[in-house]
Amino acid sequence: MTLTDRAVTTTETVIAASMAGLVVSVEVKVGQRVEVGDLLCVTETMKCEMPVTAPTAGWVLAAALTGATVDRADELVRISSAPPAGERRVWGPADVVGLLCCRSDLLPEAATGTFVEHDLVDGRLEPVDRPLGSHEPGVMVGVISHVLRGHPDRLDRVLICGDPGRSMGAVAEAECRLVIAAIELATERGVPVEWVAISAGARIAWDSGTENMDWCAAVARYIVAFTQGGGAINVIVAGINVGAQSYWNALATMLWHTSGALVMLAPAAMVLTGRRALALSGGGHHDSESDMGGYAEVMGPNGEAHHVAADLPEAYRLMFDHLALSEPRVDGTPARAVSVDTPSRSVCDEMADDADSLTLGHLLRVEHNPSRKRPFAIRPLMSAIADIDAERVEPWRDQAGSHPAIVWDTRIGGWPVSLIGIESQPAVDIAHADRPLRASGTLYPQASRKIARALNRASGRRAAIVLANLAGFDGSAESMFDRQLEYGAEIARAVVNFEGPVVVVVVGRFHGGAYVVFSRHLNPSVTVLALEGTFVSVIGGDAAAGVVFAREVRDAVDAELADSRLTGAALVSRRAELEVHHRATIARRFDAIHSVDRAADVGSVDRIVAPEALRPALVDLLDRWGETQLRSMPRSPSPRGRR
Repeated sequence: MTLTDRAVTTTETVIAASMAGLVVSVEVKVGQRVEVGDLLCVTETMKCEMPVTAPTAGWVLAAALTGATVDRADELVRISSAPPAGERRVWGPADVVGLLCCRSDLLPEAATGTFVEHDLVDGRLEPVDRPLGSHEPGVMVGVISHVLRGHPDRLDRVLICGDPGRSMGAVAEAECRLVIAAIELATERGVPVEWVAISAGARIAWDSGTENMDWCAAVARYIVAFTQGGGAINVIVAGINVGAQSYWNALATMLWHTSGALVMLAPAAMVLTGRRALALSGGGHHDSESDMGGYAEVMGPNGEAHHVAADLPEAYRLMFDHLALSEPRVDGTPARAVSVDTPSRSVCDEMADDADSLTLGHLLRVEHNPSRKRPFAIRPLMSAIADIDAERVEPWRDQAGSHPAIVWDTRIGGWPVSLIGIESQPAVDIAHADRPLRASGTLYPQASRKIARALNRASGRRAAIVLANLAGFDGSAESMFDRQLEYGAEIARAVVNFEGPVVVVVVGRFHGGAYVVFSRHLNPSVTVLALEGTFVSVIGGDAAAGVVFAREVRDAVDAELADSRLTGAALVSRRAELEVHHRATIARRFDAIHSVDRAADVGSVDRIVAPEALRPALVDLLDRWGETQLRSMPRSPSPRGRR
């Protein structure tokens, strides 16, 4: 059926006494959140105690009193699928569709939303006309559609919703068949999958067992094939995800080749085993699933979850921005949007995030910052380059150790781009606050990992713009132990495989291995722009003077001291002064020879631009790319294929 309007529903579950008796203990309080299997109370009949557990998850609305006598069928505990006032709610499939298609007070895009539920008919998904919520398996599927920015002809997705009201969304054959059919439908129509995930994992029951895990494995196979073929699966973790569902989320969004987004609600969690089962198996005691797989404790810092949202409306506001930026239009062309910003706007007049309240022009113009060594925050520059009215979606914002890489999905000249900035000021590693400051312009392992993942996600979907102020990769033992070589190499692989334009903008210094992994020789679609007065070379002048040309420094010092009559401490002091002087002299000479102009002369840099011309140059490159895409579109629009 096509949804037009409905009220958001809640369900209540009454747990009644199975026989007359005495309530000897009550283990829950009104307003408390309970999960399936949690102990609610204990009754006693004929000196035999009987524990009463929660058959569903939710919030306790009412509970009997300790010492009360009850008859058979009397109410012991009442559980609601919706929390008390002020608490976060649990969203069932019908509630999700209600939010997406009629709750424009919470989600403006909902005013354009339509939903058609589908079910299996002769092994194939077909539209069905029935009241929402009347599906039988623990998932509901259908086709959802909205008008989004850059998508005036609507953007369709195949929607999968876990159902917390049916065994907490536990999955067996029926659920897995629906999920597989949903992925097949998305493949056939060339659209992404959208998954609101709440699931207790593979069903555990008296009448089924390992066959449920076999069906979970079959779903995993389809997820891998769909995503490796270029399909996107976007996941919102809207509650507790256990076992198979957590692995499905990982297969859909966490692997190097995937392009989907994963948004976690703040109270949600992804775990492999529930906390009670883990404790019983000797795997350790945890106070909650959040301690094992919540965003703040685990999934945000380790970089496996991309975003966090307070509730489902906030998650969908973020998801709609992601979809608007990441998905092409129906005809396969980039989803350009009309912007009020002007392509010719100069970034130099914007303010830098600087204690001295300087403009970006003071940081980027050669007359103000000739050495390119002044530290500055990169976010103001990213903000100045992006359209002033653009969406700004930042994945992996809380990933520990990922300084100095910052990733924004946004727009430049109306075109969707992934804008990657390299922080140009030292920072504390939040994962190891007791360690020294992390250097600016230096790629640490987790930053390399973030950049590689950002490039993989953007490939075939939007352009990538890299603001490079990079002295190289950190080569410390700590970073090498943390897989620096592997993650650095993944950047190079992502550039080699990138489909679409990659624009590298040198805004400061660009040296060493960091230069190599963004080289034009990795991919002909790479364009390198450099601001006037920047430095592009194999190694910086300071490092060259201190390591490569150390003998020249020593020879120059020895020559000056040859006729010196200084001895003892005076000689040592004078030698130190001369070493500093000659290292600086050789460093300046090296930088002057291996300048950005030389890099342009030998073809390592495509174009040198003035700082005020940076944004116009980027818009021009994106316009040329977009025109190529429009010229190559088919005469008769066809469903988007997988890349």
